Amino acid sequence: MVKSTIIAGAGAATGTRFDPLTSARFCVEIGNIQQAGFTEASGLEAEIEVMEYQEGGNNLFTHKLPGRVKFPKVTLKRGITVSNDLWEWFEEVTYRKIKRKNISIVLYDHKRIEVRRWNLTNAYPTKWSGSSHKAGENTISIETLEFAHEGLSPG
Repeated sequence: MVKSTIIAGAGAATGTRFDPLTSARFCVEIGNIQQAGFTEASGLEAEIEVMEYQEGGNNLFTHKLPGRVKFPKVTLKRGITVSNDLWEWFEEVTYRKIKRKNISIVLYDHKRIEVRRWNLTNAYPTKWSGSSHKAGENTISIETLEFAHEGLSPG
């Protein structure tokens, strides 16, 4: 969020308003080294499974108990670049040389100031998608990477 100060009329109190980010980008860090920039990130979420327990003799409600925490895959999209580091990591996984790494997805505002960070525990790439190309179109090629992981925490 971008912080801005509001001043309303003479003698009015000053307030603080938090505007949504309008121009942001994401970077992936592995070992505190930026590996790639991304324009879109999805799947940064966690969900607790709910187990229902029906108590005998109680017909008014069902107990809702917390279960396991689920973390969906994280998907990152970016314009195709010349760096092959993330592709090489994916390629190693295809040959069953799975190297799990702790990675960070960092959100920057339009001034390249870090706004938020999400840390993925024991992550590894599970899917790579190149972009479709059509002759005569002048569009940016988008590459998609998907990561499986065992935990998500704010940084």
